[in-house]
Amino acid sequence: MSKTFFSAISLLLAAQAMGQTTVLSPEIQIKTAVLAAPADKREGAKVYGYASDGSFKVLRDGSNDMVCIADDPKKEDINVSCYFSGLDAFMERGRVLAKEGKNPKEIFDIREKEVKDGKLMMPKQSSTLFALSGSKDNYDNASGDLKNGYLRYVVYIPFATAESTGLPLKPDVPGMPWIMDPGTHRAHIMINPAKP
Repeated sequence: MSKTFFSAISLLLAAQAMGQTTVLSPEIQIKTAVLAAPADKREGAKVYGYASDGSFKVLRDGSNDMVCIADDPKKEDINVSCYFSGLDAFMERGRVLAKEGKNPKEIFDIREKEVKDGKLMMPKQSSTLFALSGSKDNYDNASGDLKNGYLRYVVYIPFATAESTGLPLKPDVPGMPWIMDPGTHRAHIMINPAKP
């Protein structure tokens, strides 16, 4: 084993001991982030992630209509997501407001007003988000692979209601589509498959 290898391990252990967050390489962040996307969208997806100083940035520009978000290294387990690029302004506004210290209700109310006022645009058509989560125990941060991940789906349909879609307000069984936040800018179909 080389001195460089042992130095890297020592730095990693020291950072963990001091409670510092270890940011994975851009390549590993990208590999993990795109696991949430449909297979045919992964290669060309734009990916946001984290720089070595913890700042949020674009890790890779995209060539298709998919945007992915890498796992937040400050959070305990693995959570990555990918969404239709038409949702990017909506998502970015949420990130900005969260960084300003706004709570979820404030973020919701501000975006609702901005969409209604025409300042924040939502896609006219339905737009999908794919969210993949899993345990750190099932994650290999050397390869970027996640075992036993759970994939759920969110389809944004702004201002739709249960009446306009025929969807229930809650699922009767696991995997049944249902509508959340009906009648608002953030109305969306939730699809949570049954867990194995």
